[in-house]
Amino acid sequence: MTTGLPRRFNGGASRAATMMTHRDTIAARLADVGYVADRDIATALWLMDHLKRPLLLEGEAGVGKTEVAKALAQVHGCELIRLQCYEGLDQNAALYEWNYQRQLLAIKAREASREDAARIEAHIFSEDYLLERPLLAAIRRERAPVLLIDEVDRADEEFEAFLLELLSDFQVTIPELGTIRASTIPRVVLTSNGTRELSDALRRRCLYHYVEFPDIDREARIILTRLPHIHQALAHEIARVVHAIRKEELRKVPGVAETLDWAASLMGLDVKHLGDDPEAVHATLICLLKTQEDRARITAEVVGRLIDFRHEGASQQMEVGGTV
Repeated sequence: MTTGLPRRFNGGASRAATMMTHRDTIAARLADVGYVADRDIATALWLMDHLKRPLLLEGEAGVGKTEVAKALAQVHGCELIRLQCYEGLDQNAALYEWNYQRQLLAIKAREASREDAARIEAHIFSEDYLLERPLLAAIRRERAPVLLIDEVDRADEEFEAFLLELLSDFQVTIPELGTIRASTIPRVVLTSNGTRELSDALRRRCLYHYVEFPDIDREARIILTRLPHIHQALAHEIARVVHAIRKEELRKVPGVAETLDWAASLMGLDVKHLGDDPEAVHATLICLLKTQEDRARITAEVVGRLIDFRHEGASQQMEVGGTV
């Protein structure tokens, strides 16, 4: 007599266990290079590798989308090639350009020799005068790099359409040289802050993950990972206060990088608990708050209230056997 789940459910459980194993392996490898990943991002990165598909990371500025690509390059020991998008970005800046200055010098140098015009043209439109830009560089590497297309929502819709074509075929045609096909397929990470709605075509081409601000526990682990000499209690207090500050009506919500700057400044002042020196805590908020309006909103009184509230919450956790 057999016991347990029916075979079809046993198979599903086995596949789920396999996926969890891959996910945990990637999370551990990311942790080794200093990136604290949650389960969802680790799963997304495993699927990206498994399916050989680009990964679109969307979320507010400062949540750590760019850091995912940087950590991924470190995990695989490969080059990170970054294309920073902006309004007006065109194919020349993203794909390739010709070195016009060198071409003009070559033409002048060959004029005296009365060389045939066709031969001069063939010479100046050769590889020696080609300037690789990020997209072309990414498909010509012998070892697959990580291609980071950062803030794709800042680029124009026309550029997005061109990008979609490149990501579909991983090849490009340069009129003077012909079609250049990818030597290797790069791992592609696209990021978006949501300032513009991306096309359905681009979304369908990519896997998708929305990156949230880390919760208190994960942000504390990020602080401890990046600043290993910081006091553990201080790291948790900082994470709790930053979490509370993000709930305020701010113009620019502080990101993880700002949290790390603030933690480093407090550690440099030898602060062990936020409540020990509220004045220093408030003064160093310039690491977190980047506009005059936000600085005016988070007054010393507000900081004191947040510190007291978070300190009381931590004390209550400790009293009931919780961990801070």
